[in-house]
Amino acid sequence: MSYVLRAAVLRILTAQRSTSLPLLLHPRPVRHFGDAVKDSGSLPFDEALLEVLVCPLSKKPLRYDESSKELINEELGIAYPVIDGIPNMIPQDARMIPKNKEPEEPTES
Repeated sequence: MSYVLRAAVLRILTAQRSTSLPLLLHPRPVRHFGDAVKDSGSLPFDEALLEVLVCPLSKKPLRYDESSKELINEELGIAYPVIDGIPNMIPQDARMIPKNKEPEEPTES
């Protein structure tokens, strides 16, 4: 191999090694997609979605409870969590809540 060709190959290999080797030895910290959301606090739920969202089980409208950040189905007593402004409508992830009891009428004896 001629001296010029050998020098060119060495320069190419050295250039490749100098750019990739430091990345392998000292990798940059990984930034996950969720980091931006965590830095800004939780995102608010857009209540305009209540016009189109329904309970996946009963197909009835839902009510948003801001204090617990859940979508409530009063009829079935189910609460779907809202995480970072995104409703989780998977029935397995919902929790059961006590139903609102109707006031009982006094019976005459």
